[in-house]
Amino acid sequence: MTGTDLNPAETTLFTKRLTIEPLQSTHAAALFPHFCDTALYTFIPQHPPVSLTSLAERYQRLASRASPDGAQIWLNWAVRITGSEEYIGYGQAGVEADGQAMLAYFVFSPYQRCGYAAEMCTTIRDYLLSAFAVNSVYALIDTRNQASIALVEKLGFQREALLPNADYFKGANSDEYRYRYAKTT
Repeated sequence: MTGTDLNPAETTLFTKRLTIEPLQSTHAAALFPHFCDTALYTFIPQHPPVSLTSLAERYQRLASRASPDGAQIWLNWAVRITGSEEYIGYGQAGVEADGQAMLAYFVFSPYQRCGYAAEMCTTIRDYLLSAFAVNSVYALIDTRNQASIALVEKLGFQREALLPNADYFKGANSDEYRYRYAKTT
């Protein structure tokens, strides 16, 4: 289910338990403490934000909903439990001109293994397929990240490639799997 905003990049999405709202700089204060959890960065090259101000500035840039060159639509959402101000995570997608969209997400440590990731990712995936008419959604996942691999496979994504040495961070090479969910006709 979605909100009523006519601009699909500004639409709030709803699930049975979650409100998935377009990211604004004002979300930084609620999300910052969660993003300081270093456990979230085990399988990705990013690091925790250096300050609340830097996070708010980043979110202000992302609120443009477009890459600097205008080639991608950038969608970012703060995800909270409906009826509360309790934020459980963050969703992200990049809609590309070729009809694909990339999906990424964080579920904060206290909310992992509660089904929230599946609920959030299914809703975002389906929204990308309908509102943006993409023909597929893909995710890039570190081969060591068994929880994320299990999640995308549960959601019907198919492994289509192994990308050796896809990244280098925290002193080691990282291999990634590319998973794809294709629109069914």
